[in-house]
Amino acid sequence: MTSKASTPQTRRPTADQLRSTLGAAYPAWVEFQALVAERVAPITPVWKFSTTWSLRIVHRRRVILYLSPRQGHFVVSFALGERAVAAAHAAKLAAGVLEEIDRAPRYAEGRGVRFPVRGNRRLVTLARLAQIKHEN
Repeated sequence: MTSKASTPQTRRPTADQLRSTLGAAYPAWVEFQALVAERVAPITPVWKFSTTWSLRIVHRRRVILYLSPRQGHFVVSFALGERAVAAAHAAKLAAGVLEEIDRAPRYAEGRGVRFPVRGNRRLVTLARLAQIKHEN
């Protein structure tokens, strides 16, 4: 796998490729998906290829978040509507997470916010943000 975890478009990344690409972040990748599944059920992971592979976490037909494997880490991305942004502030999420949300560019789909993850430090907070997105 390359640094952006790309494989030929016809083959999604295997578990071995993910382990190799993510390295020490692989356990966080697995744990994060489990945390989201506890808060937003049922979820369906859907691999998609654009210029690189990403994993969409979908509840029914709504995309809750995107996971993008990178060399040594992964990126959790959200498109948050204004109701979800207000709910995140009301939930008093970690200050650093709220700052990232407030700085995020605004698009028609909502604020596009990305969080690089190298370990399990913010997993619970990001899973809570996924729940907030689901509820709003």
